[in-house]
Amino acid sequence: MKKSKHIVISGKVQGVFFRASTRQKAEQIGVNGWVRNTSDGKVEALFEGDEKKVNKLIEWCRHGPNLAEVKEVNIQEKEPTYGYTSFSIKY
Repeated sequence: MKKSKHIVISGKVQGVFFRASTRQKAEQIGVNGWVRNTSDGKVEALFEGDEKKVNKLIEWCRHGPNLAEVKEVNIQEKEPTYGYTSFSIKY
């Protein structure tokens, strides 16, 4: 079943390769969407794809790359209508 989830990750998540690592992990798992830094020091993402794969990527985001210190992962379910065919970093 296809799912789309909007994620906001807080903690020490900028300057630790979180976006690049998320894109790499998403491509490895097979999830489409995007990831970006926010002006308030968080990382925001939209994951779209098979529900199990999306959930696997969210679980990875709960700890992130080695240098990250994730404090919170806020998850919001969205309608899977975006039609992403790859995973990108937004600037």
